[in-house]
Amino acid sequence: MTADEERLAEAFAVVDEPAPSAFHFTAPVPFPALQSLFDHLIPKGLQWYWRGDLFDAVPDGAIDVHAKYLEALPTDLSTMHLYPVDAAGSRAGADDTAWTYRDAVWSGVIGGISPEPAEADLVRSWCVDYWSELHPYSMGGAYVNFIGADEGQDRVRATYRGHYDRLARVKRTYDPDNFFRHNQNIAPAAA
Repeated sequence: MTADEERLAEAFAVVDEPAPSAFHFTAPVPFPALQSLFDHLIPKGLQWYWRGDLFDAVPDGAIDVHAKYLEALPTDLSTMHLYPVDAAGSRAGADDTAWTYRDAVWSGVIGGISPEPAEADLVRSWCVDYWSELHPYSMGGAYVNFIGADEGQDRVRATYRGHYDRLARVKRTYDPDNFFRHNQNIAPAAA
């Protein structure tokens, strides 16, 4: 829980405007419970492949791409999510943190998912093809956790824009041997 119940009730009052919702769920939830809320929907052992991008708009051409790949959904678990990212994060200064897409409105992630190991290539191909057609409508970078491990250094660099070189210098100072590299890595800058 991040606030007292009175403040929470005040913050969520807008959910019932202009009329009460047919259903909504708001309640104090311990953080570990929140983090595992959907675990039963997406159990361990699934085949996953995902890619993401950031968007400042969703034009008609992008909607057409979404519709095309919805029709070609390879499994019932495969998905595409758009998360709004234009709230408090957009109000910070461009150089205040490593996050450079303060002008983004949406973070999108495409997930090809299957319980069947034999469908790993199928969900990967669907995801890559979908992303490839949608990417021209994006801002070029992604939320770093939505970048696939096989997308390469150019995608990581695009995600951090002009901050990449500064982050590489920080990495040289604090992790010159690149110990923390099993992610969408920023390699230490050369000395």
